[in-house]
Amino acid sequence: MSILLTVVLVEPAGPLNVGSVARLCENFGVKELRIVAPRCDIHSPEALKMAVKGKDLLIRAPKFRSLPDAIADCRVVIATCGRVEHGQIPLNSPTEISKWLTEISYTHQIALVFGREDRGLTNSELLLAQRVLTLHSKQTCPSLNLSHAVAIVLHQIEQSLQERAIDKRKDSKLEPATALELDDCLNDAEKLLLEVGFLLKHTAESRMAKVRGLLQRAAIRSKEVSLIRGMIRQLRWAIKSTDPSP
Repeated sequence: MSILLTVVLVEPAGPLNVGSVARLCENFGVKELRIVAPRCDIHSPEALKMAVKGKDLLIRAPKFRSLPDAIADCRVVIATCGRVEHGQIPLNSPTEISKWLTEISYTHQIALVFGREDRGLTNSELLLAQRVLTLHSKQTCPSLNLSHAVAIVLHQIEQSLQERAIDKRKDSKLEPATALELDDCLNDAEKLLLEVGFLLKHTAESRMAKVRGLLQRAAIRSKEVSLIRGMIRQLRWAIKSTDPSP
């Protein structure tokens, strides 16, 4: 498994789950576990006991105030979702995610994001990912225990990365932009579109969310983000240059 794989837990509430996830990270060779706004003591005796050989990984796990902060340095972000009714966000099976991962460069940080035990990730959080993974289970009991879901996903990802390692002739050209780069670009674009009247304040958030989803699914690259930001800056300069007001 790639040493650049990171597991991110968003607002975990159960110390037993957190400890179990740390153990799974150790089992599958994940080098970093990140915790976003935990709702429990992640270093409690229960959590440390469940972590077993993943205890050290859990002790040094960094905490973050928000998901964007936790994935700011990650170029590849895969979020998990257990909901079928999710709006316009496409869901992918583990097989589809694994196939997509064979195109990802090993030199980039890959974040696997898991949501809250009781309500998962919000739509705005799901939109921070290039792909959203769902595990199909019985409709009468669709929710999986957090640590069980992590185990299934890590097993599937490991298989995918092993297949990629075997096929060394395949050179990856996919280098997605980081979440921070895309955020900065979309913020610039939103300000400009508000200035020219294309967006309205009360609908800007929902319309820009659709743009974000489009760019995330396309796995837009850093150079492409820089190109778009350059276009935005040039358009703003041109507008100001032709403005007749003093």
